[in-house]
Amino acid sequence: MACLLETPIRMSVLSEVTASSRHYVDRLFDPDPQKVLQGVIDMKNAVIGNNKQKANLIVLGAVPRLLYLLQQETSSTELKTECAVVLGSLAMGTENNVKSLLDCHIIPALLQGLLSPDLKFIEACLRCLRTIFTSPVTPEELLYTDATVIPHLMALLSRSRYTQEYICQIFSHCCKGPDHQTILFNHGAVQNIAHLLTSLSYKVRMQALKCFSVLAFENPQVSMTLVNVLVDGELLPQIFVKMLQRDKPIEMQLTSAKCLTYMCRAGAIRTDDNCIVLKTLPCLVRMCSKERLLEERVEGAETLAYLIEPDVELQRIASITDHLIAMLADYFKYPSSVSAITDIKRLDHDLKHAHELRQAAFKLYASLGANDEDIRKKIIETENMMDRIVTGLSESSVKVRLAAVRCLHSLSRSVQQLRTSFQDHAVWKPLMKVLQNAPDEILVVASSMLCNLLLEFSPSKEPILESGAVELLCGLTQSENPALRVNGIWALMNMAFQAEQKIKADILRSLSTEQLFRLLSDSDLNVLMKTLGLLRNLLSTRPHIDKIMSTHGKQIMQAVTLILEGEHNIEVKEQTLCILANIADGTTAKDLIMTNDDILQKIKYYMGAQTGHLLKSVGS
Repeated sequence: MACLLETPIRMSVLSEVTASSRHYVDRLFDPDPQKVLQGVIDMKNAVIGNNKQKANLIVLGAVPRLLYLLQQETSSTELKTECAVVLGSLAMGTENNVKSLLDCHIIPALLQGLLSPDLKFIEACLRCLRTIFTSPVTPEELLYTDATVIPHLMALLSRSRYTQEYICQIFSHCCKGPDHQTILFNHGAVQNIAHLLTSLSYKVRMQALKCFSVLAFENPQVSMTLVNVLVDGELLPQIFVKMLQRDKPIEMQLTSAKCLTYMCRAGAIRTDDNCIVLKTLPCLVRMCSKERLLEERVEGAETLAYLIEPDVELQRIASITDHLIAMLADYFKYPSSVSAITDIKRLDHDLKHAHELRQAAFKLYASLGANDEDIRKKIIETENMMDRIVTGLSESSVKVRLAAVRCLHSLSRSVQQLRTSFQDHAVWKPLMKVLQNAPDEILVVASSMLCNLLLEFSPSKEPILESGAVELLCGLTQSENPALRVNGIWALMNMAFQAEQKIKADILRSLSTEQLFRLLSDSDLNVLMKTLGLLRNLLSTRPHIDKIMSTHGKQIMQAVTLILEGEHNIEVKEQTLCILANIADGTTAKDLIMTNDDILQKIKYYMGAQTGHLLKSVGS
């Protein structure tokens, strides 16, 4: 079996392999079972806290032999248990160790061990499985490959507090997305785990709580079920609220707040419910304070951002709770200056979390400023806020850049800020740089923000046009990503509104009639509607209408016919008829309608249609 480390690592480790390491492995092959058992026990003691020894033993082939002994029917239960313990210790070393164990097919062997009647052996297998599944190199899907595994794990939950702790931890780490949630839910995860929230063991309560947070995330079915679950006569949300109290450990407060947040976002709890307004929201704001650890501040801010994102009232309440807007400014002050830090470990810690803090702060500012003009003003007036956002746009971390763009996008919904702060800081310059070369997830938000900067009243519109935005946006309309196509055409639509003839000509030239036809045939309704909106804005003011129709009239009339003959909804037909109304306003352009019997018949048909919207459009 392929159980050795990567070649470069193997060579460096092999040079340090000692005689004693070989001795440990050799003893595993002794014909005397008692000597084998003692050898495994000695190996266990030798590897505890010793990564070098762990690597040596893996290179020397200890893993296949340990797995063989663990699966042999002739092995004593004590020997099997000790083998599982040693394997678990090896897994607690480096990620390369875990990869080596996975290469030796350790997971099927350990899962098979769970069928044993012996509880100590089961616990040792689960402890090892927990260590392996919580490693970032282990694919979660390995838990779901065999359909009998999940129900068996559910059955083992009742065996001991250790089986409860380890299994819940495995579930919470391996539940990634709706498919996994559905599997666990259908096998009774809610009913089997709910009573563990009242366990005497803190570790069991915490792991059960973490399970519910991953099960409820963006899952209405699970969340609606959780709301009605009773544990010892108390509803689950009430238990979560008790776990939010200040006297509980921070980890418990945060995870309970996550559970209630996810249930609220999934529609199971109202946003104006007291457990959200008076308990969850204040708890999450508390987690953002200076007194908390950096990791807790990150988690608190990100969870709060998610909670308040769609709700104006929660945004307003959060903005006036414990001076939150000013409190978040402190997130940008890490790492502290080197001269102020004598502890190298603290500096390393600060550096590690500095990116996460900035990302969390940008996310929360974006949610806070999503709707309310006064909140946006307070955010922008926070010390050096616009400079921090502009700096964030060019950070090396993709996640920080994305969060900074989202924050800027949220603030760009303000007409006043577009005219003042955004112009004062020339925000459009770094934004255009972001649009030149960025992952799609950043491009979607950045291009959406560009739509706002191209509105007619925005002072940034002219310099953006001069910087080559037309070609960039026309390029976005050819993207395979529907959101980018929508934003590209939307920005062009805003650009064309009350624009000069030259800008309109540039748009038509860069876009090309072929691409225009493709966009009008797009399967995404939003793309089609924005393309029709672009055509309406291009065909406005009489001289422009006549000029454009003299050069592109034939193609535009074909496009109009195409839409009116297609199977489209009322809104699409209405927009198309509005385009005809604009063409009819031209001095010479109207001839293209008056000499086209097919179009005239269609107008006549729609004027007789039983639809007020369409009749009004034709009349305009």
